[in-house]
Amino acid sequence: MPRAKHIAMPLAFICFAFLAGCSTSNVRDPVPGENPSAPLDEARNEVRTMARNTLQQLYASQPAAKQTVESAAGYAVFSNFGMKILVAGGGTGEGLAVNNAKRQEIFMRMAEVQAGLGFGVKKFRLVWVFETQSAFDAFVNQGYQFGSQATLGAQASGKGVSYAGAMSVSPGVWVYQITDDGLAAELTVKGTKYYRDNNLN
Repeated sequence: MPRAKHIAMPLAFICFAFLAGCSTSNVRDPVPGENPSAPLDEARNEVRTMARNTLQQLYASQPAAKQTVESAAGYAVFSNFGMKILVAGGGTGEGLAVNNAKRQEIFMRMAEVQAGLGFGVKKFRLVWVFETQSAFDAFVNQGYQFGSQATLGAQASGKGVSYAGAMSVSPGVWVYQITDDGLAAELTVKGTKYYRDNNLN
């Protein structure tokens, strides 16, 4: 056991360093003669398409969520692809936050590192809903970070049908997690950080 711990620590450090280096958007270089902003526009449109498809998937499985998202102060949609290797694993993802009142888009990133034995590949998407403007502003301006043991079950008591399937992560902030199997009943977001994408904004 001590030996495994000694191995896990340097691997986790390497994984954090790798994620830090890959935390910028995957924006290709412009080709000769192309408008320099074309790769950025292409990357933004890919994120917008991801967000639109994710919302459609959410609404198909939870129709009441449409009204919840559209009537909120704002929302954010993230896509993650992470692979776990040996004792440390990590993933990076892209996201789009939208201020409903201003119809303003803020492009975001997410980075995640997990520790633990085993192999596995996981894909999921998240839809954040912010009931208040202050909660939305804090998320996009200051970012958000889950601890290393954050696991939440569905908590929509007192909210009726509108928040069915969502998890409460803080006052006025709800999250839906969508996997290939549909809407998840439990949110697992260990060691995940959310922040602005300085390349695309």
